[in-house]
Amino acid sequence: MALKPDRVEHLTDLSFFMNETGDRGKIVTYNVAAAASGAAMDDANAKVNSPTGAIYADFQKPAGLLLNDVVNLDLTRQHINFHKDEVQKGSKVLLLKRGTVVTNNVSGTPTAANIGATLYFDENGFLTTTTGSTAVGRLISIKDADGYAKVDIDITW
Repeated sequence: MALKPDRVEHLTDLSFFMNETGDRGKIVTYNVAAAASGAAMDDANAKVNSPTGAIYADFQKPAGLLLNDVVNLDLTRQHINFHKDEVQKGSKVLLLKRGTVVTNNVSGTPTAANIGATLYFDENGFLTTTTGSTAVGRLISIKDADGYAKVDIDITW
């Protein structure tokens, strides 16, 4: 589980497809290889993907925090588990643009001195206080005993 149910969603986006598997609670980036205009809700070229190794490059812009688990299942044998917020690979995904979540996808061990610090994302889509990539939010708490921290996401630029 990468997200706890304790979350506040101020702004979400449901206009992008994801053609790879992914875990909820991670940052995904725009797929710049696809030439999507973003004008249509069902534009097949409006895609997001996991960050690549070159997160500091100009083309690695955060699209949002993934709110679904993206799975690759044989749908002739089993069905999607909607209670776990699963979607099939190649489907639309829900992205958090602005809000507050409790996630275990925070790299490192933030201390009380880091509370209020700007959050960035790393090459795995994890949140970090290490600068370099585009800012995606702020750290609200330190990690609890289970490794979860409360973060404020703001990707509305």
